[in-house]
Amino acid sequence: MKKIIIINGPNLNLLGKREPGIYGAQTFEDFYKDLNQKYEAFELSYFQSNIEGELIDKLQEVGFLYDGIILNAAAYTHTSVGIGDAIKAIETPVIEVHISNTFSREEFRHQSYISPNAKGVILGFGLQSYELALQSFL
Repeated sequence: MKKIIIINGPNLNLLGKREPGIYGAQTFEDFYKDLNQKYEAFELSYFQSNIEGELIDKLQEVGFLYDGIILNAAAYTHTSVGIGDAIKAIETPVIEVHISNTFSREEFRHQSYISPNAKGVILGFGLQSYELALQSFL
């Protein structure tokens, strides 16, 4: 059974409440429960933090043990050289995910420090972006 972790960055703990026009009305916890039921072939785990260093610590912790990482670094995508470097330093493949199409938003969201070190990037499909990333590990 493949071990996959979903790691979410800042403000994604507010899904379902935060800007539903962009991010939808479903909480991530409800979505995650549905994913677990739908993809029993995976051993899924989930981590969320608003703190950059905790995201780096989690990447380092799982980056040599898991079969895949689905990462939505949220705003840190566009600012964190440290998270980009952490992805470069680990062996586990990382799929960068975004709920919104970052290229249809503010100019600063067009830059990613994650993408150059990621196996792939999926964005703009709402929460389904996570499911598409998960399917890439089948």
